Amino acid sequence: MTEQLTDEFKSKNILVTGAGRGIGKRLALGFARRGARIALVGRSKVELDLAHIEIEQNGGNALRLKCDVTDLEQLRAAFDRARVVFGSAIDILICAAGITGPLAPFIDTTAQAWAETIETNLLGVVHSVRAAVPGMVEKHAGKILVVACGSDSLPRLNFSAYETSKTAVARFVESMSVELVHHNIQINCFDPGSAYTNFTDEVIAAEDRLDAGIVAEARETRRTGGLSPELQLNHAALLVSERSNHITGKLIQVADDRKRLKTAVLRPESLTLKRAK
Repeated sequence: MTEQLTDEFKSKNILVTGAGRGIGKRLALGFARRGARIALVGRSKVELDLAHIEIEQNGGNALRLKCDVTDLEQLRAAFDRARVVFGSAIDILICAAGITGPLAPFIDTTAQAWAETIETNLLGVVHSVRAAVPGMVEKHAGKILVVACGSDSLPRLNFSAYETSKTAVARFVESMSVELVHHNIQINCFDPGSAYTNFTDEVIAAEDRLDAGIVAEARETRRTGGLSPELQLNHAALLVSERSNHITGKLIQVADDRKRLKTAVLRPESLTLKRAK
């Protein structure tokens, strides 16, 4: 069910990486419906064009920025362009760009494929944060949300590159939260749960190399579409709003109690990578 959020995002500038498809596109479309100005960042012009059309057909406001998150200078240029077009710096960064990487035994994967996964999933987030933070420091306010699926789950067979990159991202977010807290910038990881994306199809295509249970979950996600986009959006909206200024450096899952998160005083060690223990 959609929450009534008044106009809290109508004056916000949100930049979403990986906005052309998957969770990134879901969140970009959702925040556009809630009135935010959206900067769509992605490598595929075709995908960005389609997302842009969907947003504008629904009365939203979006800017297309073709950009590779592995290139820091491209990202800095994208943030500069968004600032010029929107009239002020980005308020909210959502990092959703990512690749699955090789789904195979480590000894059978190439060094290049492994490195590309780390470069996109980890350094892509690092570069995005590096490009976003100066404008947020200038405003003395900002929100950063990093999609980090399965970061705290038990190891899965033949997912070494993907899971290493996502776990590293979660630790990076924890580390950055300590550095950014005095600038009134909150940064968190978000696991949105199941959604039918390219990742789903790649898991199914690699079924002969993966655990049967993981493949069965992927098939079910393809059949149902996964969790409700509104459920995922409502969690994300909480985490990038002023209602969650007390939450930073955490690994939030879509199954976590949103009402409790609004008011809970979280212990330093709670809802971090340690939650897997």
